[in-house]
Amino acid sequence: MTDRTSRRAGISQRLARIEGQVRGLSRMIEEDRYCIDVLTQVKAVQAALKKVEGELLSDHADHCLAVAIASDNQDDRERKVAELVSLLLKKS
Repeated sequence: MTDRTSRRAGISQRLARIEGQVRGLSRMIEEDRYCIDVLTQVKAVQAALKKVEGELLSDHADHCLAVAIASDNQDDRERKVAELVSLLLKKS
């Protein structure tokens, strides 16, 4: 298994856990759980999503950008860099 395949498998596993956390949040709301407990879990989901984002950014840099930089296609290199800059400048 390649490093990229392994990384993607890890991301998928992490997303499955996040999916479970979100279902748990829904149950907490249905059960009218204490707001601070729900908010604590929301923060946990946000932190987990940030880790996924970091993994995906790392994968993009290691794979997509690296391939574009190594190629002779100047337009592809510029497009990949512009896409990343645009994404990073978006406000959440």
